[in-house]
Amino acid sequence: MTTTELLQIQPPELRFLFELKKQSSCQVHIVNNSEQYVAFKVKTTSPKKYCVRPNLGIIKPKETCDFTVTMQAQRTEPLDMQCKDKFLIQSTIVPFGTTEDDITSDMFAKDSGKYIEEKKLRVVLISPSSSPVLLPVNGDAKQESNKVPMEKDRVPSGVENIPPPLKVSEEFKGLETAKNTEEDRRDEDVVARHSENENVPDIKPEKDAAQLNSAEECEQLKSRLSIMDTKLRAADVTILKLDEEMRMNTQEKDLLRKELEDMRRKVDMRRVQAGGFPLLFVCMVALVSVVLGYYIHP
Repeated sequence: MTTTELLQIQPPELRFLFELKKQSSCQVHIVNNSEQYVAFKVKTTSPKKYCVRPNLGIIKPKETCDFTVTMQAQRTEPLDMQCKDKFLIQSTIVPFGTTEDDITSDMFAKDSGKYIEEKKLRVVLISPSSSPVLLPVNGDAKQESNKVPMEKDRVPSGVENIPPPLKVSEEFKGLETAKNTEEDRRDEDVVARHSENENVPDIKPEKDAAQLNSAEECEQLKSRLSIMDTKLRAADVTILKLDEEMRMNTQEKDLLRKELEDMRRKVDMRRVQAGGFPLLFVCMVALVSVVLGYYIHP
């Protein structure tokens, strides 16, 4: 087991300037401290969020290597600008003459008995408002502005305070340098944005894949909708058939009721015809007979 570190990594943490819907990149510098060929591999807890180029490689003895980590454009801002993402850089000694094509995942397996060096890098997000780009310039300006009143206080009263021409030129030189540095930084920002825009086409395959996936999902949804439409039409036809059957059943019930009433009437008529005179008629005849008999035989 080796006693010295195989790789020296700078910076110790990944700092990204976080802006919504904009990419941000960070470069990592690796130095091979050993006298051997060293293979390295970069892993992250959020592989869909970051793009690492290259994510593996071979570093010859005492040589260096750089890789770039690009954070994809984010739509939402994390709470309190805190990020829990981490990167792991694994490294191990490989035989002389090993190339990147010879690198396999088995080289970094811990159960193989080889020495695997691991270093973790955490992610730090920096907001544009807290970026300390202009702080030194403002600090120098404040210091120079504070120096002038002190020199005025030292001049006796009644004498005009005129600084030497050389000092005035030096002060203007300082301001021009500050302006130039600010302009240089602006130019660097423009170049960085231009490089970010140049990196955008590299993400097109992912966008194309996403578009293909969305197109396939749309086709699947359309097929499902067509199937549902067919089922709904079949259900409508079934409902119409059931309504027709209910209407026919109602008509049959009405016909049966009418036939039953007709049969009852016929039965009543037959009973009247079979029974002779009604009881009321018989009673009236009997009463009339009694009255006539009473008058005829007093």
